[in-house]
Amino acid sequence: MPKVLLALISVALLGLSGCADLYVNKPADKPVAQATEPAKPTISGEAQAALDAAKADVKIAKDKNALWTTAESALKAAEDAAAKGDSATVIKQAKLASDHVKKGLAQLDYPMLKIGK
Repeated sequence: MPKVLLALISVALLGLSGCADLYVNKPADKPVAQATEPAKPTISGEAQAALDAAKADVKIAKDKNALWTTAESALKAAEDAAAKGDSATVIKQAKLASDHVKKGLAQLDYPMLKIGK
């Protein structure tokens, strides 16, 4: 019995010593890199002001049911350009959107067309 017990203890110790060096050559735990967003492109102050004005104009036109689809498309193009950081395109498209909004609002003042008596 003592020989069997000695044999079992020896096997157990050998097994544990073999597992002890499994992680010796492995690098220490590295801190997990946090997912960082890439830097968001920025636009100039003038472009941001033009975009904000165009958004306000489009909202007014929507409220009065006078929004032209071209104004809405130009605003969308300006927002896309802002996401890419293209200030020149933002300014161009925002001004186009504001111009079309003004024309749509002016169209509300046109007289109604009557056909017939």
